[in-house]
Amino acid sequence: MALAIRLSRGGAKKRPYYRIVVADSRAPRDGRFIEKLGTYNPLLAKDSPERVKLDTDRIQHWLAVGAQPSDRVLRFLDAAGIRERAARNNPKKAEPGEKAKERAEERTKKAAEAAEAAAAPQEEAEAVVGDEVEAATAEPTAETEAVADEVAEQAPPAAEGAETPDTSEAPAEEAAADQPDATNEGESAAEPAEGAEDVPPPSTESPQPAEAGAEGQSSEEPAEGAAEDTKA
Repeated sequence: MALAIRLSRGGAKKRPYYRIVVADSRAPRDGRFIEKLGTYNPLLAKDSPERVKLDTDRIQHWLAVGAQPSDRVLRFLDAAGIRERAARNNPKKAEPGEKAKERAEERTKKAAEAAEAAAAPQEEAEAVVGDEVEAATAEPTAETEAVADEVAEQAPPAAEGAETPDTSEAPAEEAAADQPDATNEGESAAEPAEGAEDVPPPSTESPQPAEAGAEGQSSEEPAEGAAEDTKA
């Protein structure tokens, strides 16, 4: 018969209390046992002496006859100095099983599909908006003209008395500014300046008769000396 030194649970629900017993390894955990070797109360503090109680002499006896302690009981025996517990290294202990790995893969796959499904409508909406913007900027449509009219109607009216500049008269004003202004020189185009009445109007005749008149002689009457010469 294989003997085991292990824990046997007792106590109420959510308030466990364990007995340290030696029993047949084939017996149920909380079933028949051969002898009680101590107690373990996990509800007490770790530094409490009542947390773990061991019957050292009886434990050593059963160890001598071949009883094998469980891992938890061996921790108690190592702390009490009865038997040393070798350090264990089990890197695969925390590794999930095959079914857990399959469930994790399914969750990641579903999350990726949900993300793609959520991103697809947004991309389609962005593409539609981009096409509408390109179409609106390429050629003006009736909708854009209606929007422009609404914006013009909503614009604030101009202040009273303000006149919009008339660009049609601007070239005429510029042409008038280029012509010389006779009034700036003190003379009028209709009325001559002062002293202009004393000046005779220009003659269309040759300048020689005018020069003769200036010397007191006429071009039709010869000089006195010239008449005498002709008589002689």
